[in-house]
Amino acid sequence: MNSTIEKVIENVKSAINESIKKCIAEGEFTLESIPTIIIEVPREESYGDFSTNIAMQITKQARKSPKLIGEAIMNNINTEEGYIQSVELAGPGFINFRLKKSWIYEVLEEIYDKRDHYGNSDIGKGKKVNVEYISANPTGPMHMGNARGGSIGDAIAAVLHRAGYEVSKEFYINDAGNQIEKFGQSLEARYLQIIGEDVGFPEDGYQGNDIIEHMKNFVDIHGDKYKKVDSEERKKALVDYALKLNIQKIKDDLAEYGVKYDTWFYESTLHEANSVGNIIKELQDKGHAYKKDGAIWFKTSNFGCEKDDVLVRNNGIPTYFAADIAYHANKLRTREFDWSINVWGADHHGHIARLKAGIEALGINPDRLTVVIMQLVRLTRKGEIERMSKRKGTAISLSDLIEEVGRDAARFFFNLRSPDSHLDFDLDLAVEESNDNPVFYVQYAYARICSILRQLDIEASFSQVSLALLKEKEEITLIRKLADLPQEIIKAGEKLDPSKITKYVLDLSSDFHSFYNACRVKVEDEELMKARIILIQCTRQVIKNCLDILGVNAPEKM
Repeated sequence: MNSTIEKVIENVKSAINESIKKCIAEGEFTLESIPTIIIEVPREESYGDFSTNIAMQITKQARKSPKLIGEAIMNNINTEEGYIQSVELAGPGFINFRLKKSWIYEVLEEIYDKRDHYGNSDIGKGKKVNVEYISANPTGPMHMGNARGGSIGDAIAAVLHRAGYEVSKEFYINDAGNQIEKFGQSLEARYLQIIGEDVGFPEDGYQGNDIIEHMKNFVDIHGDKYKKVDSEERKKALVDYALKLNIQKIKDDLAEYGVKYDTWFYESTLHEANSVGNIIKELQDKGHAYKKDGAIWFKTSNFGCEKDDVLVRNNGIPTYFAADIAYHANKLRTREFDWSINVWGADHHGHIARLKAGIEALGINPDRLTVVIMQLVRLTRKGEIERMSKRKGTAISLSDLIEEVGRDAARFFFNLRSPDSHLDFDLDLAVEESNDNPVFYVQYAYARICSILRQLDIEASFSQVSLALLKEKEEITLIRKLADLPQEIIKAGEKLDPSKITKYVLDLSSDFHSFYNACRVKVEDEELMKARIILIQCTRQVIKNCLDILGVNAPEKM
């Protein structure tokens, strides 16, 4: 599934490789081995289409200056065949390449042929990947961190799918353990207070209004039926009622956000199947766990961590850490995913090393687990930090954000920066209909192309169009940018950074607007007009492919 740009890069690498072999054969210099040839796009357009620093890489081996090596390689490059037009030496030994224009027209043909699949590759070779993200505690509404995690996780999954991986998207529901116990205590206190009992509220309980609303509704249905029952029975009834509603609310909000999962995995199923207990026993049997002070400890310190961690408390209840090891063993061993990717908030950074230690102790390669750390989001309005919903007067939740700025702006803005960068989300800019608003800028480029094509209403058959008529600087720049998408998807997949796609589609939209301002599509020369129609059709397709990755709509009218 090699793209045009990949074929061009391979052709340039091959030409360099053959030239080096020729230099060695003719005694220009000697080498024990030819290193991996790195091809890059020069920062300055005047330096050509591609560049390599191979002359500097082999200086020590060849025992010559980079300049002399570069001259030898340059003089022995075959420009008769393939895509290379000319070769130049620059600086201390960079070799710059200018390509024949014919290759860029092949890019348009590829886009026209592949359409929705343009940009896809097979570098993943069908490896099974589990991408787990958000996994918010189902004890209350989702917040800004969850909102950013949804955009990032969804886009990572989309990028990897396009890069040839078999991707499964997963939400891990923490419906067991300490947080659910605290949830039950909070619900119980509010329930008893509402039915007139004089009880205090747990010091570390959940204070949200949603807890009160749940219990008011529960009382409307059941009255004081659970007043005199055993506390454990009462808490179970309250948790069963409220947890179901909270999980449904999470699913509804995420559906509104455009996030759809392949699997909703319940932590409780690990306990019900005794998977957690079995993992703890396995760690003990392998000598990686021990008993102390009535608890069971994991020898985390044997795997490079500072201290050991508790697997089972002295009250016999397994920790969240133990369940997390069991969960990842389920993903990597039971369900046989080749690669597990978790998107976590920065506050979980310290958990990475010990979790990797846990799966390594089970004999699972810890490199099969990658954690993408996501930094905090600050919402701003008129330059000031915004923490409260204007309508509700409470902390801004995911549903509040979607209501205020819309799904498209939220998903686009959250991927404007790499996951490990802090993000200031400008609420005013997100709803502004101007070129300063990045999502508006990109969507407007798409809508403008749709408008041009509607107005022209001309069929431009690819086989009948002379693409060589596209030779203006702005046309060439635009096509060159279209060619970059396959490589951008590969890089975004390698770095697990969807912001590379966001930046790319912003640059592409800028190149389109420059083309639009410099080159009229509707011209008297019908052949040129048809060639430009093909160009903007391809541009429209590539913008849509990028927006699809980001989970953002491509509107035909604005």
